[in-house]
Amino acid sequence: MTPQTSFREERDFAIAAHENQVRLTASLKQSYDFIVCGAGASGSVIARRLAENPHAEVLLVEAGGSDEAETVLDPAQWPLNLGSERDWGFQAQPNPHLNDRALSMSMGKGLGGGSSVNVTVWARGHRSDWDFFASEAGDPAWGYDNVLGIYRSIENWQGVPDPRFRGTSGPVWVQPAANPNPIAHAVLDAARELGIPTFDHPNGEMMEGPGGAAITDTLVRDGRRHSLYRAYVRPWLDRPNLTVLTDTLVRRVVLDGRRAVGVEVMRGDQVLTIGARLEVVLSLGAMHTPKVLMHSGIGDREELTRVGISVAQHLPGVGRNLQDHVSFGCIWDYAEPIAPRNSGSEATLYWKSRPDLDAPDLLFCQVEFPVPSDRTIQRGVPLHGWTMFAGLAHPASRGRLRLGSADPLAPITIDANMMSDPADMQTAVACVELCRELGNAQAFRPFVRGEAMPGNLKGADMEAFIRDAAVTYWHQSCTAKMGRDDMSVVDASLKVYGIDALRVADGSIMPRVTTGNTQAPCAIIGERAAQMLRDTHGL
Repeated sequence: MTPQTSFREERDFAIAAHENQVRLTASLKQSYDFIVCGAGASGSVIARRLAENPHAEVLLVEAGGSDEAETVLDPAQWPLNLGSERDWGFQAQPNPHLNDRALSMSMGKGLGGGSSVNVTVWARGHRSDWDFFASEAGDPAWGYDNVLGIYRSIENWQGVPDPRFRGTSGPVWVQPAANPNPIAHAVLDAARELGIPTFDHPNGEMMEGPGGAAITDTLVRDGRRHSLYRAYVRPWLDRPNLTVLTDTLVRRVVLDGRRAVGVEVMRGDQVLTIGARLEVVLSLGAMHTPKVLMHSGIGDREELTRVGISVAQHLPGVGRNLQDHVSFGCIWDYAEPIAPRNSGSEATLYWKSRPDLDAPDLLFCQVEFPVPSDRTIQRGVPLHGWTMFAGLAHPASRGRLRLGSADPLAPITIDANMMSDPADMQTAVACVELCRELGNAQAFRPFVRGEAMPGNLKGADMEAFIRDAAVTYWHQSCTAKMGRDDMSVVDASLKVYGIDALRVADGSIMPRVTTGNTQAPCAIIGERAAQMLRDTHGL
């Protein structure tokens, strides 16, 4: 196929897909077989897999708009999405454990969700994460061995062949960061100096043991972002049984007794109710999935009563167990400016804060420009530099979400509660000390003038830096967790306890946040949900 033929085929498909979706959204049906709420990493997977059966009518509802923008499609421009119309712009409450700082907690809004605005990192999580999911759910199908098979089936891996761990025929184009910056290679060299092993890629053997370092895997194809929406949904937009409804906010799930029968949405100034003949799936992310559940009368009785919402199902875990990867930016001054490449983050490292651990509890992403916090910027930041963006892979602290009012349009109150557990400070000190060892290693001598922050701090001074430096990795999760205890919201099949025909499938169902960036695990959650839905309904 010549480039000209490929271009014409792509243009013709884009026109046909657009015209098809204009027709479908102009004449919305009163009901669909399935309504998938949220076109992010999980929702995109579910909608596509369900629509692969031509007899299933699927409606995918997304509050944001199109992904046709340079800030989305050019991986290097991802920071420009933060604070834009493509960001929900969540703001946490002031946190006494972070010296009363109120962190911004960005989340993607639009087709692709976070996978359209993030740093494109593809990180599967550690073996221990998935085995923990399986033990919490009481279902071995959530375990690592089964999940590894799903990863192989969905990947189209473009790196060094590794058939034990990587697949080459799936919809998700995964490649190592192309032509990495010298500073990325220096991270690997520094790791070797410290006795940390390095690997050809970060999504195989490296994440079955104590960790290691590798060039980052990315969802980038031909220099353009290959989001999970682009991988799964976009190729299906010309099908008559998949309707993608953008700029439409899900307000609540409509219940008939204890059965979900549809959703109430707001489109422009109009409130609509759309029926679901078989099931409703919430894939709205760790903030809006619990929010919609609570506005539907599903949540903690005391919390719902406080704002005047009638209780349909008492589930005290809705909105609790909020987790995120908290990070601390350690910065070095370049000897000579080095321009960022790709997304500006091309090396990753996982390691342990203590030798007795059986899995990594520290997460490191090298960033090829300075990333201070709102507070540490006052310490002085080099004009040209690089950052070890390092944090806690398994924080002990837990936060909570609360409703602002019974109005679905009122913002949610976020008590992120980061660094509230004293164990997190102990781990954070070890994390920053390892950052300093890496950044000050011999491997970086040709590239840096010196360490900009934190410097050789000890005791209370180091703890003050950590509280001032802490920011989010934007990996909010775990607020509608899967499990079998009183705080669990969904069971092993992702069904909401006490409610028929309603499932949750996104990062909110994680019992604990995975080791690393969360979009790849969210794809697995979507694949698992879709298969269970297909099995249940004979698709």
